[in-house]
Amino acid sequence: MDFDVVIIGGGLVGASLAAALKRSRLSIALVESQPAPSGNTGWDGRIYAISPGNASFLADCGAWQHLDMGRVQAVSAMQVFGDDGAELDFSAYQIGAPELNFILENRLLQQALWQELQQQENLALYHPMQCAALAWRDEYAQVTLQDGRELRAKLVVGADGPDSWVRQQAGLSAAPTPYQQHGVVANFIAEKPHRGTAFQWFQPDGILALLPLPQQMVSMVWSVSPEKSAELLALPHEELCAQVAAASLHTLGKLKLITPPASFPLRILNLPHIIAPRLALVGDAAHNVHPLAGQGVNLGFRDARELSRVLLERGAQTDCGDMHLLRRYERARQEDIVTMQLTTHALKHLFNNKNPLLRNLRNIGLSLTNQITPLKKMLARHALH
Repeated sequence: MDFDVVIIGGGLVGASLAAALKRSRLSIALVESQPAPSGNTGWDGRIYAISPGNASFLADCGAWQHLDMGRVQAVSAMQVFGDDGAELDFSAYQIGAPELNFILENRLLQQALWQELQQQENLALYHPMQCAALAWRDEYAQVTLQDGRELRAKLVVGADGPDSWVRQQAGLSAAPTPYQQHGVVANFIAEKPHRGTAFQWFQPDGILALLPLPQQMVSMVWSVSPEKSAELLALPHEELCAQVAAASLHTLGKLKLITPPASFPLRILNLPHIIAPRLALVGDAAHNVHPLAGQGVNLGFRDARELSRVLLERGAQTDCGDMHLLRRYERARQEDIVTMQLTTHALKHLFNNKNPLLRNLRNIGLSLTNQITPLKKMLARHALH
């Protein structure tokens, strides 16, 4: 079976890339190891902050229109607190934007994307299906599925997550660097209204974020040591609520847990190349960043936006796997990826440090940034993309 593009991995980024190519004349296959997302109506503990630019991209894909907007929260302001009284605040009003981003559940967005994919005429879906082998020839790449079927493609896209099998097969692997931190996530009902504000506290032993959800709910992402993560997961629910409320300085009052806590290890992955002959990587297969800026999935969507643009704008006779074409994609994505990795990496190490001189500098830096309006506007506008 011959295709122009085979996408391996049907998570948010891989699915968005397939949907972005729906109006092209390309023949596409999507291979996903898991069943299609179910219609589970319970709240998902995994939450994403989607930038307005990526919301527009998802609307172009046809997915945003499928969302239940009653479960989507627009963020109008953000407050960031240092560990010594410093504060930095952003607002959509200050930069003339309707919102800074949108907070919504992973499962909700997965369902919306797959609803669109299942109606797509130029797409063949293989799910749940594992890949058994991947080989490259001069004229095509060959994907062998676990059931023995073979797919040939001009271009293979690895969208299969941080432990990418595609990346390993291509020999593009570089060892990820662990942060020695875990991200602990859970959702709560807050006693006080959040008013569409996202909160973040930089602390000596971790970084706590409370992101607004509809109906006076908030989603927590708490980056802490593996030992602290284990302690938090083992706590009775009432004690966990009390610890999160205390760590957030009772900004939103008492908290009530509505989804069980979970955790995942944090790391950075920086690859020298995200392309190879007849191969492109997107999303977590191409890069990992610290979640303190909430930009991991946004980077991935911008990968899908750029790769789809390059494929859609190529000449009619240009091979989808042409290296000159793929280099355009890699060059276009390099600055965005490196900037976000360097920024989050530096902030993580700056605040996860007990040096008293650094403590003074980081808090002075937050306070100064808060007073320089043009700099604040520049930082906020960058997050809109």
